[in-house]
Amino acid sequence: MTTENEPLDVLIVGAGLSGIGAAHVLQRRCPGKTYQILEARQALGGTWDLFRYPGVRSDSDMHTLGYSFRPWTNPKAIADGPAILDYLRETAEEGGITRHIRFGHKVLSAAWSSAEACWTVAVAHNGQQQQLKARFLYACSGYYDYEQAHRPEFAGESDFRGRIVQPQFWPENLNYDGQQVVVLGSGATAVTLVPTIAKSAAHVTMLQRSPSFVVSQPSEDKLANRLRRWLPGSLAHRLTRWKNVLLGIVQYAIARGRPALVKQQLVRLAARQLGPDYDVATHFTPRYNPWDQRICLVPDGDLFRAIRKGRAAVVTDEIERFTPNGLQLKSGRELPADLVVLATGLKIKLLGGIQLTVDGQPVQPSETLSYRGMMLSGVPNLLMAFGYTNASWTLKVDLTANYFCRLLRYLDRHQLAIAVPRRPTDLLARPLLDFSSGYVQRAGGELPRQGSRRPWFVHQNYLKDLLNIRYTRINDGTLQLGPAGRMPVN
Repeated sequence: MTTENEPLDVLIVGAGLSGIGAAHVLQRRCPGKTYQILEARQALGGTWDLFRYPGVRSDSDMHTLGYSFRPWTNPKAIADGPAILDYLRETAEEGGITRHIRFGHKVLSAAWSSAEACWTVAVAHNGQQQQLKARFLYACSGYYDYEQAHRPEFAGESDFRGRIVQPQFWPENLNYDGQQVVVLGSGATAVTLVPTIAKSAAHVTMLQRSPSFVVSQPSEDKLANRLRRWLPGSLAHRLTRWKNVLLGIVQYAIARGRPALVKQQLVRLAARQLGPDYDVATHFTPRYNPWDQRICLVPDGDLFRAIRKGRAAVVTDEIERFTPNGLQLKSGRELPADLVVLATGLKIKLLGGIQLTVDGQPVQPSETLSYRGMMLSGVPNLLMAFGYTNASWTLKVDLTANYFCRLLRYLDRHQLAIAVPRRPTDLLARPLLDFSSGYVQRAGGELPRQGSRRPWFVHQNYLKDLLNIRYTRINDGTLQLGPAGRMPVN
């Protein structure tokens, strides 16, 4: 891949869920645009190719996590990783997207030139650095670091005779049959790992510092499966998708409006799964309100079932140190372990770590504001796919892709080349995510911020975004538009 005399129209970074979806929408709505997808890894799929830990699955229903343009037809709505990866591969292949992907191409930096009205992108491939030019840069690289996870250090680790692994880098063919396993963490990864490992391990303990909300949900959406039998596939998909979107919005609104009531109900549901003698107050009653952190779904109550059968247990405590045979807890208890799994969270890495400059000036994303949740203040011709924290990621990503195509078509109609959001001087800045999860709190210096009013305020609501993104004017007075050769100003 070498620098072309004629820049690409669009360079998409990342061939995961967001990148494949963005390419499909771009092909359909702007068929004349040239594009490539640069993927740092040797395979498409992003998260769903990277994560190989036992039981890896979606924590959203696939009728909304899947694409609006391609129905999810698998009977299981809470699907496992391999099924999701097959869905992505088929989508890319059938849409002719695969041939646009350049595997093993890692974007290192991107330099914007207003005079040229394009990005010059430095790319590492096979140990060499190359360049590519593009009029628009579309970051679909997710929000976390693929090369590092959050890895706390514990006293006495070198004394431990067993093995310590991280889910993000699960060793191939790791055998834990008949072993004592301790999983550190209480989030989505931990509640997925525990019941899966418990099927063959001697015993699994989920060790958590504090509880999370855990809710059982059927792995199959019976109504969706019935609708597919009665109706054309595309209509059944749309009805199911909207049913799940609206249900999620209502549930979230109730949880935020009546947090004490919803918290009581969620704890009661856990108690019903575990029986009257289980200490739900200690192990399944969080300190926070519902949706201050993401709620963990367990399909068909598999975690609760493993606990009831005695194959798994939850311990709420903190680690004092590792010992040769396990973990010494601050309470004085010692947990035996042959294998310790550190499901301790992700490490945020925005834009895949790309170093940005605009007309020679370096850009720190944390010093910018997020425009409509998809562009950065003062940064021209850059789109960013960033999904919801309280619903399926793909819902927002789909809106972003369609908005981007509207923007491209508007610029073409008016013979313009540059689009840059300008921050008003009187705008107050707030954290981008109102979320107390550890990985968000640790990333305070990585994420951009949001503003106190539209279009800088980031809604965590699909219906509001549908109105404020799909049906808004492109030339809204905040997004500054101009011809090639100079940066538009207020």
